[in-house]
Order: sequence, then C-alpha cells, then structure tokens
Amino acid sequence: MSTAELVRLVITGEADVFLVRGRGRQVAAAVGLDGQNQIRVATALSDVGRELVRQGMITTVVFGVRDCPAPALLVELSWQGRVSTDSGPGWDTARRLMDEVRFAPAGMTLVKNLAGAAMDADRVARLRHELKDLAGGSALDELRAQNQELLETLENLELKSKELERLNAELEDTNRGVVALYQELSEELEQTNQGVVALYAELDAKSAELREAAAARIRFWSNISHELRAPINSVVGLTRLLSAPGGDAMTDDQRHHVDLINSSAATLLSLVNELLDTAKAESGSLRPRMVPVALDYVITQLRAALQPLLRSGAVRLVVDPMPDLPALVTDETMLVRILRNVLSNAVKFTEHGEVRFSARPGRGPGEICLVVTDTGIGIPADEQRKVFEEFYQVPGALQAGASGTGLGLPYARKLAQVLGGTLTLNSVVGSGTEVVLTLPVAQDEDAEAGPVGLALIADGDEGERQRLRDVLADVAKEIVDASDGRTALNLAKARRPDLIVLNASTPLMSGSAVLSTLRLDPDLRYVPVVVVCGDDPGGLARTVNGLGAALLHHARISPEFVRRAVRDAQFAVRRTDNR
Repeated sequence: MSTAELVRLVITGEADVFLVRGRGRQVAAAVGLDGQNQIRVATALSDVGRELVRQGMITTVVFGVRDCPAPALLVELSWQGRVSTDSGPGWDTARRLMDEVRFAPAGMTLVKNLAGAAMDADRVARLRHELKDLAGGSALDELRAQNQELLETLENLELKSKELERLNAELEDTNRGVVALYQELSEELEQTNQGVVALYAELDAKSAELREAAAARIRFWSNISHELRAPINSVVGLTRLLSAPGGDAMTDDQRHHVDLINSSAATLLSLVNELLDTAKAESGSLRPRMVPVALDYVITQLRAALQPLLRSGAVRLVVDPMPDLPALVTDETMLVRILRNVLSNAVKFTEHGEVRFSARPGRGPGEICLVVTDTGIGIPADEQRKVFEEFYQVPGALQAGASGTGLGLPYARKLAQVLGGTLTLNSVVGSGTEVVLTLPVAQDEDAEAGPVGLALIADGDEGERQRLRDVLADVAKEIVDASDGRTALNLAKARRPDLIVLNASTPLMSGSAVLSTLRLDPDLRYVPVVVVCGDDPGGLARTVNGLGAALLHHARISPEFVRRAVRDAQFAVRRTDNR
C-alpha cells in the first residue's frame, strides 16, 4: 500500500524542533519501535530540523507508515527553496541513525523499518486515533524528556564501562596465562628439539653400527662362499671322473651313491654361488653387464632345462607367443637366474595343470613385464611376504618333499633390484601363483638427463658446494645450497626442487637420513636425489639403491659424470614411482 499519513507538523523555528522531536518519539513508540530506536528517530529529526532552521527553511513534517515492500515508519520533510544537503551534521546524523534516507529536490524521506504485524487499514486508523489523543507537549517538557534520556544513557554507559573494565581484567588474566603457556611450550619445544637432535645423532650412530654389521655379514658370507667353492668343485670334479666312461667299473649301488654325491655337491655349489651373489648384491658390488637380450632364445633354453623337472604329463610348461615389445637390454646372466628360480619354483609346487610364461608391456612407457603363472598349491596370504626372506620356506606336505634352501625368491628379487626392476608375487591357496618381473627398457648410455629447473645442493664444505654449483650450471636453471641436512630439508619443503644433490656426510643430518626423510614426505618422495660419497660406501650403496637415488663418487664430480648421475637419479625415482 502507499504511505498512510499519521501526523503532520510544521517547523518554523527552534521551538518547533523540540515539538517535532517529541512527536517523533511518540509516533515511534506507537508504531512499536523499542526505546533505543525511538531515541534514534527523535535525535535524527532534531538534528535535521535544526539544520533546516539554520538554513531558514519552513518545513512540513509528515509522519506516516507503509505496508509494502516491508512495514516501515516514514517521515517525509518538504520545504520551499534550495537547501544544501551535501554535508552537515543534521544529514550525517540522519544517515547514521535511520535505515534509509532519500533526498528529493525540495524534500527528503527518513525510513525506519518495523517488525511485527502488517500496517493494514484498521491498524492505521487506530494509530491515528491514538496519536490524536496524545498531547503535543511544550518545549520544556521535551527538554525534560531529553534530560531523562540523557540520564538513562549515562547510566547505561556507566554499566557498560564497568562491564568493559571487568572484561579487560579477565582479558589481562587470560593474556598472562597465554604468555605463561607460550613460555612453557617454548621451553618444551626447545627440549624436544634437543631430543630430536640427539635422536638423529643416535640414529646416525645406529646406522653406522648396522652398516658395519651388514659389512661384516657380507664379508663372512663372501669368505665362506670362496672357501667352500674350492672343495665343492673338487667333489663335483671327482664324482664326474668316477662316473665318466673308461673309469673303473662300479656296481649299481656304487654308481647310485656317486650320482647322489654328485647331485648333492651340485646343489651345494649352486647354494654357495647364490650366497656369494646375494652378498655382492647387498654390498652393491654386483654390477650388471647390460647387453641386448634375445628373450625368445632365453625362454627356449630355460624351457629345455626345466622340462625334465615336470611331474610326468600332469603338468605342462606353456610359453605364450611374444608380443611386439621394445628391445630388452639387460644383464642376460642375471635375467636367466631370476627366471630359472621363479620357473623352477612354479614347476616344483604344481602337481596338476600348467606353468605359463608370458610377456607384456609394463605400466610405464619404458617397462616390460615377464609373468610366470601356475596352477599350483598357492601361498597363504600371511606367508607371501616371508617367502622373500632368506632361508624361509612355506611349511607344507609338498614343501617337505621338495628340495630347496629358501634362497631362490630372495635371490631373484635382489637381482631384479640390481637390474633396476621389481619382482612381485600374488597367490591364492589352491588356485596358483603369479610372479611378475618388471624390468626397465635400458636407456642408451649417451642419453641426456631430463631438464632441471631448480637444483638444491647440501654439503658442509663451502668449496665442495661451489664445485657442485659450477658443474651443475649447465644442467639446472637455478641452484640453491645449504650447509647442513636440516636446512636442506627445510629448503626442499619450501621450494620443492627438481633435483637434490646430497653429501653423504652432511652435518646435523647425514645424507642417508635426509634421503629417508624425503622418501617419507608425500610432496618430496619423487624428487630425484644424487648422494655424493667417498671410497667404500658399504651399506650406503644398498640404502641409496633401495630408496631410488643415485650415487656419485666425489672424485668424479665433473660435468660428464654429474649429468650421468642426474640421469640415473631421474630413472631411479621413476622406477620407485611405478612401484
């Protein structure tokens, strides 16, 4: 509905301003505004009225209400002549205290929104009657009313001041508590940091002890293997001489015993050789000789060698046709040993059905997968990890009747890692087993490293850091460095470099500790890392290889060797990602 008029007044001088103020408070109370809003309406009218009187205007004031779009009290002021409304205390007060102020060429409207029932015709009629009966009052009455409002406001301010003082006191107590807590936490954090530093030092010491123990174990197995091979070779040679044509005649029992001795000696020699190779693989001294491999020929030879091991005609050895695969460049001897161990295991534990070999492209663009599946007895889920532990054999009736040492699968997995690949196993009891050998397609030796945007160098020696900066200048667009492992980690987390070059003996945190921490961080685990070391890295080589990084001897810090190390680190981390 349109605006419904309730009261009309005229302002000609200061006395009328008092009356309009009082009338404004009465109208505000009648339409349902609370005490604070009544004062706001009265104060706004008082300041606007004084502004108009100051400018010499005779003003008509009309109080009204509207129903749409929302219930509101409207005070329309109109005058004859030109009034400056750009600035002034009266206009500023109205804008601050009223919900809306609208200016017209010869007037203005003040709006105060109402809550509650709609302003229908009946309610408007009641409001007019109620306001008609109210006395307008004198200027003195209005002044008394203003004084009363002022007293009430002062009382409210005093109460609020006391409440504010109370809140300030509580806040001060809280602040003291926060400061005390901060100091306590700072002390605890400092103690924790000291404990972490001590823990890192202890871990480095334990790592050194473990490396020494591993080196001692490797030396032990190497020495034992070397010492045992000579007498075992003698036994094998002598038994072959006894069995060779033209030798002394033997009874059937004697020949059978000699054959048993020969078979046992050959098994023992194979075990010793595997122990020696395992020790070399763990020490990082087992180096592959990468050559092009004819996979068809390798499988044909293995098939002929394994055919006699099949359990009569109940088991078939099946080789699927080879798909179109990239040329395989790897160490053929190691590949044959891996496949022979896996295939012989499959044949050994398959009583009925088939053992199948197949090849397929890997998940990554530079990988191939060699797969051996069987329909054998399978391996329980809780035993599948243990079969890759040295000397462990799954207990069972079929296992008891099969020869073996428990070194086959651990040895095969170590060789796969030396070749830069992986060996995984899936098995279901009663259904069979699948073993997957994933190998990278070897890159050409002259292949260049991928582009490096930001390289991070961590070395405690300033001269070595400058030396690395010089050789990395042609590889990386930007280079930053750190003098200790902890600072390097913080820099890596802040900027995520494309390459990290660590000295194995970096202060505060060793190179292997930094590398281990990087590989546990989801954001940094796939950053290529080169670890610079001195002579005889020992267990460091195994750690670096297992964590998908590359080693660089400090004597070989040159543009050529650094580029090769960067390339190897990039390939190593890609293999880690594909796992």
